[in-house]
Amino acid sequence: MRRVLWLGIGLAVGVLAYRAISRAAAAYSPSGLASSARDSAGGLVASVRSFVADVRDGMAEREEQIHAAFADGVALEEIDPEEGSY
Repeated sequence: MRRVLWLGIGLAVGVLAYRAISRAAAAYSPSGLASSARDSAGGLVASVRSFVADVRDGMAEREEQIHAAFADGVALEEIDPEEGSY
């Protein structure tokens, strides 16, 4: 009975080790590396798009401040960019 138990444990460990090694080998195969690079590039593109959107929002906000200053006849040097007030 003990031999059957140890045989079962040995088989289970062997299967788990084989699956782990297979996954690692697949990750370092050409298709696995291409998939990883594609995922990384997709994340980078999303980050750049987010940054560009933030910059555009900031530019639009500053442009509104400048238009308001010109409409009120206030010099641009008197505007506090942090507060948006005169």
